[in-house]
Amino acid sequence: MAYDDLRSFLDALDRHGQLLRITDEVAPEPDLGAAANAAPRLGDAAPGLYFDNVTGFTEARIALNLHGSWTNHAIAMGLPPATGVKEQVAEFIRRWEDFPVPPERREDPPWAEHRADGDDVDLFRLLPLFRLNDGDGGFYVDKAVTVSRDPDDPGSFGKQNVGVYRMQVKGARRLGLQPVPMHDIAIHLRKAEERGEDLPVVVSIGNDPIVTIVGGTPLGYEQSEYEMAGALRGAPAPIATAPLTGFDVPWGSEVVLEGVIESRKREIEGPFGEFTGHYSGGRKMAVVRIDRASHRTRPILETLYLGMPWTEIDYLIGPATCVPLYQQLKAEFPEVQAVNAMYTHGLLGIVSTRKRYGGFAKAVGMRAMTVPHGLGYCKIIIVVDEDVDPFNLPQVMWALSTKVNPAGDLVRIPNLSIVELDPGSQPPGITDKLVIDATTPVEPDRRGHYSQPVTDLPETPAWFARLQAMHAARREEPT
Repeated sequence: MAYDDLRSFLDALDRHGQLLRITDEVAPEPDLGAAANAAPRLGDAAPGLYFDNVTGFTEARIALNLHGSWTNHAIAMGLPPATGVKEQVAEFIRRWEDFPVPPERREDPPWAEHRADGDDVDLFRLLPLFRLNDGDGGFYVDKAVTVSRDPDDPGSFGKQNVGVYRMQVKGARRLGLQPVPMHDIAIHLRKAEERGEDLPVVVSIGNDPIVTIVGGTPLGYEQSEYEMAGALRGAPAPIATAPLTGFDVPWGSEVVLEGVIESRKREIEGPFGEFTGHYSGGRKMAVVRIDRASHRTRPILETLYLGMPWTEIDYLIGPATCVPLYQQLKAEFPEVQAVNAMYTHGLLGIVSTRKRYGGFAKAVGMRAMTVPHGLGYCKIIIVVDEDVDPFNLPQVMWALSTKVNPAGDLVRIPNLSIVELDPGSQPPGITDKLVIDATTPVEPDRRGHYSQPVTDLPETPAWFARLQAMHAARREEPT
């Protein structure tokens, strides 16, 4: 099932019992942040949250934790709610092969119902703003997608970027935006500023679940997020034309903000409780000026909680990080079997691979650090054999404990780039990176004693199926 807007996704979650509607009056702070923090702790079937009775916000409607469980992520992908994470990643990979699926342009977007221009724009009136963590330096919009175009090739649909970036509300018409140097919007901004120009942008708040997923997926520079959304949805993604900028935006948005990133202007932004589980501190960041705001009647603000894993951010970007790394590695190393990069947006990744020859696994690990996403995020790569499931942490720990000889299996590479948000980088943006080779040595590497591995008895799979069926039947018996 493909959802054309946020509201149809909310309805689907509701039908599956995966949406809690909180009708009691709650305070914007600390209740909303605390609830968003607590929800993922309910486990892999944690529900989304919906609030419409918030003190001080007369007409506010707020959605939290909508992607915050594997059950909700499966529903977003149109899969059975019980689909496991490994199966979801495999389905993500299968649908990736359908890329590109061109979008469908539609007229009369619902966000065109209301409009404000220039000084009539007031984000404090339009949005029910609150802090998610008590150390945040202000109010943030952190689950919107921002659309920008390459100033040198503005007509290119593929070079149009749709990305999720945190934005601090700095004023009635002003946002602070963090363009990480490795991200496409930073490339667009650099080109615009080299020309001495502002960079036009559109911020879309409250989107269908797949647009949000692809907004956090590290695609190639000329790969269209809308065409990838079509592949993941199994149907063309609906888009509309933003009237002021002419940009392509999600048709089903709740709120559309059009404006510019002001050229060569920077202001202090932050701190903010980030995906690393640490506050990011305050830094000088780009400034967005909003010139037009369009929105639906009683728009829904969708907000993303970030903090100590696991929170919604980890469910949202986990598969979306694994699959591009897998595809990029697989293209050069067909021996790669699977990639698990769900830990802190890929700051740590686990790759399973066959080997051609001794030292091959280390080459795979080093390449993972230099693919487009790896440049900014992959700090530690663990490489395991093809018979080790990287999504099965006990198997990975077994490989680490039995296959690794620190004398030759640790490759440390100094002074490489990393996202500045990594709290371990020093100075921010620079770190040493580490490849851990936890594979079985092959010729000409003759280290270790691995000639007699224990293997499953031939009858084990049949017994597994038998016991699984017996256990399921036993659980269904009346007590």
